[in-house]
Amino acid sequence: MFDIGFTELIVIGVVALIVIGPERLPKVARTAGHLYGRMQRYVSSVKSDISQEMQLDEMRRVGQSFKESIESVSSDVQQQATVVDDYLRSEADSVNKVVSAMAATEGERPASEPAVKRSESPATPQQSLPLDEPDQNAQALAPSAVVETAHGDSGGKTS
Repeated sequence: MFDIGFTELIVIGVVALIVIGPERLPKVARTAGHLYGRMQRYVSSVKSDISQEMQLDEMRRVGQSFKESIESVSSDVQQQATVVDDYLRSEADSVNKVVSAMAATEGERPASEPAVKRSESPATPQQSLPLDEPDQNAQALAPSAVVETAHGDSGGKTS
């Protein structure tokens, strides 16, 4: 700390012996040792306090940068949500316009004429089946066939 060598300590000891005297020198040396220990503890305490403050300051900076990044992401998500919301609103408005236009054109037809004829509209396979008839594909795939298909067994044996 002070860069004092052994020769300097001998010189200081000789001068202290001459100035203080041999009777009081042990008491003065003990007091100097206690003061030196207190000084070391104080310096160590100050160093640890400075180190803690530096770590705390670093944590504050990291926390602030994390908060800023979270706010940035939040604003980006909010902007994207606004864009999606605007798109969905415009699509909903266009669907509402189409529905109202269809309702308006349906109101112009006579009541006896249906709006859409069954023979004119393309029927999907599910729409062409009557509701009371069972599906032929469901009968073909019995539960054992489903298990065999799921496990990859083609021989009809189940394990």
